[in-house]
Amino acid sequence: MSVFQVQVFNCFGRDVMAVALRSHINRCIKHGSLILELPRGEQLAAGDGSGLPIIIRLKDNRAVAELLLNPELALGELYTDGRLIVSGGSVYDFLDLLGRNIPGLLPPQIGRWRHAIRTGFDRWRRGNSERIARRNVHHHYDIDDRIYSLFLDPDRQYSCAYFESERQNLEHAQLAKKRHLAAKLLVSENSRVLDIGCGWGGLALYLAELCGVDVTGVTLSPEQLKVAERRAQEKDLNLRVHFRLEDYRAVTETFDRIVSVGMFEHVGFRNYETFFGMISRSLKPDGIALLHSIGRLDGQSATNPWIAKHIFPGGYMPSLAEVLPAVENSGLIVTDIEILRLHYADTLAAWRSRFLSHRAEAAAVLGERFCRMWEFYLAGSEVGFRYGGLMVFQMQLAKKIDTVPRTRNYIAEEESRLRKLEQAGAKRGVAVRLVHSR
Repeated sequence: MSVFQVQVFNCFGRDVMAVALRSHINRCIKHGSLILELPRGEQLAAGDGSGLPIIIRLKDNRAVAELLLNPELALGELYTDGRLIVSGGSVYDFLDLLGRNIPGLLPPQIGRWRHAIRTGFDRWRRGNSERIARRNVHHHYDIDDRIYSLFLDPDRQYSCAYFESERQNLEHAQLAKKRHLAAKLLVSENSRVLDIGCGWGGLALYLAELCGVDVTGVTLSPEQLKVAERRAQEKDLNLRVHFRLEDYRAVTETFDRIVSVGMFEHVGFRNYETFFGMISRSLKPDGIALLHSIGRLDGQSATNPWIAKHIFPGGYMPSLAEVLPAVENSGLIVTDIEILRLHYADTLAAWRSRFLSHRAEAAAVLGERFCRMWEFYLAGSEVGFRYGGLMVFQMQLAKKIDTVPRTRNYIAEEESRLRKLEQAGAKRGVAVRLVHSR
C-alpha cells in the first residue's frame, strides 16, 4: 500500500471507505449478483440478483482502500497475495461478471481518468532496448520449464490457436494455426525462413519438416532455446533448423520469408519503426512476411497495470492505427490483414482448464502464490478477449504489389495441400514406430 493510500485510509476511516466502495460497486455491477464482504463482516450487495451470487471477501482493512483507489492493479495483487477470497464461484466467474458489466473493463470516474493518463504515457515510455528486452523475456519465459508443460499443448504453442470450429480441441486448433500461417507464407521447398521470437521451436520445426525449408529461429530466452535445440535434434532436423539466442535487431541475413508469432507485443511502441525496418531490410524483393500479434479493436489503450507489473513487463498491445504508419514508413506494403476475435479467448479457456487440472503439480514446483497469480493471469486474459476489446491480427507484408495472388482463395488451397502432407507424415510416423517396435 502506498504512502498516499495510507494517508487516504487514515483520513477517511473505515466507514467512509466502505460507503465509497458500496457506491463504486453499485455503479459497476448492474446485472448478476455480487456480494462484497468487508473485514469486519459487513456485506455490500450489487446487481439485479440474477444468477448465483459471487462472494468476494477482503481480509484486511487496507485492502478496502487499495481496491477502491486502484482496482485495476489491486484486484490481481490482492488475489495473488490471498487477501481477496472468492467463493460462490471461481476467480474467472468473478472476472466474467465484471466483464459483462463494465464496458472495456474500465472502472468509472477516477479509474477512467487514471487510465486515460496512463494511456497517454504508455506509448512514450522508454523503449525496449536489447538489455531491457532480455530482462523482460527472462521475467516470464525463464521460470521453471515444467510449468509450461502443464497447460500448453505438446508442441508448446504459446500463442493464439486457430479454431476452425467451436468443438475443435486445443491440439488440433494449434496445428490449424501453424497450417494457416504456413499457407499465408506460401513457402516453397528450400526457401530460407526467419522466425522472430521462435519460442520452443514448434512453428520452425513444422515448416522445416513439412515444407522442406531452411529455418532460422531467434529468441531471447535461454530456456526456450535449450528446448528448441533439443527438439530439432530429436527430429533430426539440425541441418534445416537453426536456433539462436539473438535479438531481432542483430539479424543481418536476408530471407525469402519472415514470420513472427506472439513476439510483437514485446517490441514496444517506440521500436515499431526499428522492427519493420529490420523486416524490410531482411526480406528479399519477392519475399513475404507475416506478423501474428495481439492488438486492440477499440483504439489506443494502456496495458493493464497488473499484467505490466507481474506478467509481461514492457508489453504493449497496439491498435492497427498505431502499427500501420510504421509499416508504411518501412517501405513494406500490407497485402492482407485477418482479425481473429474470440480465438484467443477459447485458447486461454483451454489453458486455464489444463492448468487447474494440474494445479497441485504447479504448486509443488513454484508454490501456492504462483498458482493464484497464474490463474488470475489466465482468467483475466480470457475475459479481456471476451469483453475488453482485445483481438489477434495476422498481417501479411510484401515489397511488391503482385507477390501474392489477387484473391484469398490460395489460403484455403494451401491449407488443403498442407493438411494432406500432415496426414501422409502421420502415416509414415506410424509405420516407423511399428518397425521400431519389432
